[in-house]
Amino acid sequence: MTDAAGSKHAAECSPETGPGQRALALRDPLLHETRALWSIERGSSPVIATAIHEGHCVRTDLADQYALTSDERLREEDPYTAYMIRDVDNRIVFHRSRFEVDLNRDRKGAIYLSPEQAWGLKVWSGILPPAILDASLRIHDAYYETLHTTLRSLEQEFGRFVLLDIHSYNHRRDGPDAAPTQQASAPDVNIGTFSMDQERWRPIVDALIAHLSSFQVNGRPLDVRENVAFQGKGEQTRFVHEHFKKTGCAIAVEFKKFFMDEWTGKPDVETLDRLRNAIATAVPILEKTLEARS
Repeated sequence: MTDAAGSKHAAECSPETGPGQRALALRDPLLHETRALWSIERGSSPVIATAIHEGHCVRTDLADQYALTSDERLREEDPYTAYMIRDVDNRIVFHRSRFEVDLNRDRKGAIYLSPEQAWGLKVWSGILPPAILDASLRIHDAYYETLHTTLRSLEQEFGRFVLLDIHSYNHRRDGPDAAPTQQASAPDVNIGTFSMDQERWRPIVDALIAHLSSFQVNGRPLDVRENVAFQGKGEQTRFVHEHFKKTGCAIAVEFKKFFMDEWTGKPDVETLDRLRNAIATAVPILEKTLEARS
């Protein structure tokens, strides 16, 4: 495993002890032990998975700048996505909160400076000093340099690669006791393909959708649909398709948070294990489909 060294400022998880904070203890222990920005596992496969919104930690120089509590930040993060991809040999996990820097936004929008960028939330108690902004943007720059190097190595070894950009999304935004978003507009798994060359990569996408749709969770097949709740317009997939036009297939995979209570952070471990298995068993199918396209 390769860890990216942190900035000169240590990272910390909030000292608060709310339900969301307790749920963090069930996640990757690196959340509490490392100053690393991200961790990379490198295996021998053309398939790589990422969990770039998994992180909850923030730099100590930022901790007092937030107008949000730790639990409020946790609601918009993607907890347990690192757990979902743990059986994928190639994987990258970002350990910092998207409220420090959002790797799935372009550089200009990577720091949430207005409520319009952050689901209507006021993120900061005041105006951030330029030095703090620059430190966060350097993380964004460094990540994409590292991602490019990592993907180039897969390209050189295998000729082509598939990146599974794993995320999760809220479906109970009106409150813990309110009705969830209608299933018609909130599939269990949303596959985002906006930036890809559809003709080139359609067989890969179809194979993934067919595989995930074959899984039973909570007594019914997973509802897997394409470009419904999200279209896959994030920065990471765009970056892959810009820099690896003919060799890189990046698929945004958004799991609805039916595997957890999105208001407390408490996970449904049995459901999480099913989703983890669905991702793990997708890898050989994607490898075979990719090989057939060579």
